[in-house]
Amino acid sequence: MNSQGKPSIVFCHGIWADGSCFEKLIPTLRAEGYEVMSAQYGLDSVKSDVEATRRTFGRVSGPILLVGHSYGGSVITYAGMDPRVAGLVYLAALCPDEDETSQDQQDKFPKTEVFSYAEVGDGRAWMKPEGIKAFAGDLSAEEQGLLHSTHFAPAADLFLHKLDGGVAWRSKPSWYVVATEDRTVHPELQRSGAKKIGATTVEVKSSHVPMLSRPREVLDVIRKAATAVATKQV
Repeated sequence: MNSQGKPSIVFCHGIWADGSCFEKLIPTLRAEGYEVMSAQYGLDSVKSDVEATRRTFGRVSGPILLVGHSYGGSVITYAGMDPRVAGLVYLAALCPDEDETSQDQQDKFPKTEVFSYAEVGDGRAWMKPEGIKAFAGDLSAEEQGLLHSTHFAPAADLFLHKLDGGVAWRSKPSWYVVATEDRTVHPELQRSGAKKIGATTVEVKSSHVPMLSRPREVLDVIRKAATAVATKQV
């Protein structure tokens, strides 16, 4: 706990993104006295992404509230087994079980629109320009253009990876922000996942990027989770 009695917050990004996708959350949380880090990883394998996230834990005070967006939910599911982690927040995110890969979880629901705009090149999965509307359709044209220009392509087989060692949501309190207008991670997958993990759930009318299109609502969930973790009211 830092000197203000607050947990630290570590963010984990999804595919077609990097740690800067939380830019509308980080300044506010820092101003409110939280230690904040956004993990940066290469989207090369789940193992290497989880390892990079755990290295980030060493740069902040414990306990840690982990926040994962999209594929970042898979990352926090595994990285959250670290004893320094006290709680998990999922943002339109995957939350695989011990016997599931990220792809296994998605295959249980209808394929979403964005994946019709994905193409593999040089072993990476890229988003075609027209796919950005299925990814972040409620952002301005300028923001959409920036997101596509900076989108970070994952290894083409990333969603087929999984790790042993347990899933953190079985033993740690969780919160979940469901993006009801999501055309990337199916909203019913999100609702099903939130129920499966027993998360405190909030629904927001958002595309796949609620941290950019609905930052106030997302910040409210993070604050409530942080307070619960700090006071152990979970």
